[in-house]
Amino acid sequence: MKPLWTQLGIATLSLAAFSLAAWAQEERVPTAVPAQPSADAKSGTGGGAWGPALTGQRRPLYRLCSNDSIEIDFTFSPEMNQTVSVQPDGYINLRGVPQVYAEGLTVAETEQAIRAAYSAVLNDPELAIVLKDFDRPSFTASGQVSHPGKYELRSATTVAEGLAIAGGWNGQAKHSQVVLFRHVSDQLVEARLLDMKAMLKRRQLGEDLFLKPGDFIYVPQNTISKIQRYFPTSMMSLYTTPAQF
Repeated sequence: MKPLWTQLGIATLSLAAFSLAAWAQEERVPTAVPAQPSADAKSGTGGGAWGPALTGQRRPLYRLCSNDSIEIDFTFSPEMNQTVSVQPDGYINLRGVPQVYAEGLTVAETEQAIRAAYSAVLNDPELAIVLKDFDRPSFTASGQVSHPGKYELRSATTVAEGLAIAGGWNGQAKHSQVVLFRHVSDQLVEARLLDMKAMLKRRQLGEDLFLKPGDFIYVPQNTISKIQRYFPTSMMSLYTTPAQF
């Protein structure tokens, strides 16, 4: 039988080996793994948890809004051709048939709805509709940008490009915490915090999101400019123009 001190030594070595193995196992498993974007996420998205609005379709079909105007052309009944507008209640008034609800429909869906309405008075009506006047896709930039306002989305535009269109940020901007707001529905808005300073510094714009119609970019004010107004003017001049002293 082995001496007691030998047994204690073996037990201590075994416990140390077990602890070392457990520690090594913990080292191999990261404590936090950032969620990856879904497989159908579009280019311009990066890691992190993404909501449905920020990973949705980049180029959705346009849907009619109030005050939009459409032109209806009948192939074999040109006397029925007409131009109508979407009323505030969402309906369009058609010649010779009941109203059709069009707000929120795509052009193709509106064409089908109008064709169904005229099927009661025409035999297999052939028609086509064209958007004449509609709400231009746009985004809004606000906060500490040189030219806050609403801008049209004429092509694929990222947040960084949108900020450049708005004149870039001013000297009071906290460009490490730019916020992108996007409507998920009429009652729900999703927000995404973007560190534009780090992205531009690294020259890697992998997380620079593409803007969608209705997006709102907000650039907050930095801390220094918030407290600057509480400093006496003479004290501020001491730091800004020390040469005169």
